[in-house]
Amino acid sequence: MFDGKTILITGGTGSFGHKYTQTLLTRYKPKKIIIFSRDELKQYEMQQKFNQSCMRYFIGDVRDEYRLVRAMHGVDYVIHAAALKQVPAAEYNPTECIRTNINGAENVINAAIETNVEKVIALSTDKAANPVNLYGATKLASDKLFIAANNMTGGSRPRFSVVRYGNVVGSRGSVVPFFEQLIKSGSDHIPITHPEMTRFWISLQQGVDFVLKNFERMLGGEIFVPKIPSIRIVDLATAMAPHLPQKVIGIRPGEKLHEMMCPGDMSYHTYEFSDHFVIAPAIKFFNRSNDFSTNALNEQGKLVAPGFEYVSDTNPDFLSVGQMRQFNEEALS
Repeated sequence: MFDGKTILITGGTGSFGHKYTQTLLTRYKPKKIIIFSRDELKQYEMQQKFNQSCMRYFIGDVRDEYRLVRAMHGVDYVIHAAALKQVPAAEYNPTECIRTNINGAENVINAAIETNVEKVIALSTDKAANPVNLYGATKLASDKLFIAANNMTGGSRPRFSVVRYGNVVGSRGSVVPFFEQLIKSGSDHIPITHPEMTRFWISLQQGVDFVLKNFERMLGGEIFVPKIPSIRIVDLATAMAPHLPQKVIGIRPGEKLHEMMCPGDMSYHTYEFSDHFVIAPAIKFFNRSNDFSTNALNEQGKLVAPGFEYVSDTNPDFLSVGQMRQFNEEALS
């Protein structure tokens, strides 16, 4: 569905943007791929890797609605990946996080409507479900904005959906590169925030493939959640550095012990499909059906049990130390 289409990625110089661009160029023949981001150095570096004739690099900030409108002219699909994502940084710089993650989301929505984009998918995070930190709270607000935007357009274009998933192996700022750096620098221990901490685990390619598939599945207004394994942080440290002792340093500001992707309060709106969940909107869409049990590919889902929660510590799928080592090697290859 991406052959001959123009795709814009906000925050496109990040880890996701690199992998998404690589995947599009490998599998499809897009008319244009527009990388929209504010860092000229990262764009320059990305141009050295992706310099095909269909590539366009557009310097701009999601805080600037006018610039987004300029960038989205003639665009078919938008992936909104731009965000301030570091939990401690958001706790200490709340206003900056709000301006990018909430105001920026509103600007993306307005620009997409103004330019008659066909479909928009916004990337979310497990931290947006029952948030305890500012980053999660801003992403929850962003999710709500994108869902409600479908009522702004009625039955016409564009359609807006959200993809929510957990920790991405090897993405910038994530725990795997942090542990790797400690190991390379000769650290005498691995710092562990809490011995019982768990996280959802997904590779960058899996995240990209999930977003690609959901452009085909989406009706507009739903939150897509993949079924993915969980890991224990102590097991991750053991998998990466079995020779080093682990030292508990305490949970960082705004950090959860376990992550959630489907909260129990939304169980009455959550559908289970073969390889993913869909959280349907709680609000009513006045120009079309609110039935999300069947998606655009005619895949069938069923409502989960009342009170169902999808949480990293009660997830039935956990990676062992050996499986984690293999998973990480394949994800980073």
